[in-house]
Amino acid sequence: ADADAPISPAAAPPGHPLPPPPPRRLRLSPHLQSGHRPGVPHQERRPRRRPSCHRHRRPRGRRSELPRPRRRLRRRRGGPLRRRRRAGGVLPGPEVDEAHVLLLTAANFTAVLAARRHVMVEFYAPWCGHCRALAPHYAAAAAALAEQGVDVALAKVDATEEHDLAQAHDVQGYPTLLFFIDGVPRDYSGERTKDAIVAWISKKLGPAVQNLTAVDEAEKVVTGDDVAVLAFLDHLSGAHSDELAAASRLKIPSALSDTSPDVAKLFHIDLEAKRPSVVLLKKEEEKLTVFDGEFRASAIAEFVSANKIPLITTLTQETAPAIFDNPIKKQILLFAVAKESSKFLPIIKETAKSFKGKLLFVFVERDNEEVGEPVANYFGITGHETTVLAYTGNEDAKKFFFSGEISLDTIKEFARDFLEDKLTPSYKSDPVPELNDEDVKVVVGKSLDQIVLDESKDVLLEVYAPWCGHCQSLEPIYNKLAKYLRGIDSLVIAKMDGTNNEHPRAKPDGFPTILFYPAGKKSFEPITFEGDRTVVEMYKFLKKHAAIPFKLKRPDSSAAQTDDSSSTAEGEKSSSSNPKDEL
Repeated sequence: ADADAPISPAAAPPGHPLPPPPPRRLRLSPHLQSGHRPGVPHQERRPRRRPSCHRHRRPRGRRSELPRPRRRLRRRRGGPLRRRRRAGGVLPGPEVDEAHVLLLTAANFTAVLAARRHVMVEFYAPWCGHCRALAPHYAAAAAALAEQGVDVALAKVDATEEHDLAQAHDVQGYPTLLFFIDGVPRDYSGERTKDAIVAWISKKLGPAVQNLTAVDEAEKVVTGDDVAVLAFLDHLSGAHSDELAAASRLKIPSALSDTSPDVAKLFHIDLEAKRPSVVLLKKEEEKLTVFDGEFRASAIAEFVSANKIPLITTLTQETAPAIFDNPIKKQILLFAVAKESSKFLPIIKETAKSFKGKLLFVFVERDNEEVGEPVANYFGITGHETTVLAYTGNEDAKKFFFSGEISLDTIKEFARDFLEDKLTPSYKSDPVPELNDEDVKVVVGKSLDQIVLDESKDVLLEVYAPWCGHCQSLEPIYNKLAKYLRGIDSLVIAKMDGTNNEHPRAKPDGFPTILFYPAGKKSFEPITFEGDRTVVEMYKFLKKHAAIPFKLKRPDSSAAQTDDSSSTAEGEKSSSSNPKDEL
C-alpha cells in the first residue's frame, strides 16, 4: 500500500498529479508530472520488478512540470495516506460497458492495425486509478463514434500483460493514448472525456483545413470554436495551403483558410502588408493574436501551442493537459483562496500581457482540495496566504518565491528577473539538527552542501519518506551498516527525509533512493545504488565505488556481542555478527 503514496516534490507533479508527486513528468510530474520529478495529471508508472515505493517514479527523459492534480486520499488509522484498495491491490470501480472497445494483445495487434486505417489504442494498467477514471469516458466515446458510423476503432491493451507491446510503443506511463493512422501512431493531446475524445477523433478524420469564402462563415468561427487558426492565403491550394494542412495535423485547433479581403478586414488584417497571414482567434479578452514567424507547419504549430491558452489559466483537471504540454516551460503561479483571488488576478493578467510567449501564468485556487491542495503541498506552501512563485518546468525543476507586496510593478520586476536568471532558487529544509553524532548522520536541505558535498569524504545518502514501508524495512539494515563502518573517517553514512527537504544534487526517483557521492568527484552526478538492500550488498557497493580505499575493522568482543543481538535484522541473509564473515 505504501507504493501507492505519492512522493513529495523533494523526491520528485504531473508522473502523478504539478503532482510524479510525482517527485512527472503542474510526465503540475512534480513533477505537479514532479515531481516528482517528485510529483506532475495523470499518469502512473509501472511498478519495478523489485518491490519498492516507486509506483510514482518520474519517467526518465521526460520533462518536469507542474505536478499534476490528483484525487483525494484518505488517512487510515495509524498509517499514511493511501488510496482505497480491495483484495488483489486493485481499486474498486464501476462496471463499464465496453462492447465497442477492442481488446488487443500481441497476437492480434498487428492484424487489427492492418485491417483498420484509424485506430485509437489505450495502454493501461488494471491498478491505475487514472485508467479506471478514463474507462467510462473511453467506452462512451467508442459507442458514440460507432453510432455515428465513424470509420474508427477504439481499443485497449493491458500493458502489465503485454510488456513487449508497450515497450515497442515507448509507453512511459498510464494511461497512454495513441491514435494510429495507417499504422503510424501519434499522441492523443485532448482531455480525457467522452466529448473531447469524440471531437478530437472527428477533427483528425475530417478535412485538414476548412476553406472560408464569405464573411458570415467567418463570423460563425468567431462565435463557435474556443480557439481557431485562420490563415489568409493568395490561393486555397498550393504550397502555403499544404503547410497549413500539415500544421493542422499537428497539435493545433481548427484550421481555416481564406482569400477574401472582406474577411481579412473583419479581423483587422492588412493583406497588402503581409500575405500569407495567420491569426489565432480566442474567446477571451485577448481575442486575436497575429503570427509573425516563417510560414512553416512546425512554426505555426509552435506559435499556436504557445498562444492558445488564456493570459492566465486556472489549474483544473480539464486545463492541466494544456498547461503540461505547453512548450513554454517557465511558469508564474499565483496561489490564493477564491475570495481573495479577485484582488490579485487582474495584476497577474496585466503582467502576463508583457510576457506573452515567454512565460506561462497559472492560477491555483488554494482552497480547492482536489487540485489546489496537492499542488500547494508539492511546492511546500502551507496555510492560505496568497503566494506568487516562479517555476522552471523542466529537468532542474527550480522554484523561486516572490517576497514583498504584490503589485503590478513588483510582479513585473519579479517576472523579468526570472527570465534573466537573476533569482535565487528556494528549497525546502528542516532545521539543522543541533546534535548529529549518531552512526547515521542526519542531512537536511540546508546542510547537504556541508555534509554530502564535502570533497574529502565518501558519502552514502539514503533519501527516504517516514511513511514508506520499504524505508522502514531498510532502517535497521542501514543502521547496522553504519555501525560496522563507524570507525572509517573517510566514509559518511547519512540519510535525508525527502518529504521535508530538497536539494538540486539529491533528486530521488522514489523512496527509498540510495545515492553515493565519491570523494573528490562531487561535481559529478551521484551513483545510484540498485542492488539488494542488505549490509553485504551495500558494503560491496561502497568498496567498489569509494574514492578513498578503506578496510573494515574487526570489532572488539563487546562490540561483537552488541552486533550479534542485531544480526537477525530483517533482510539479512547471515546470522554472523562479524561482517567479514558475512562477506
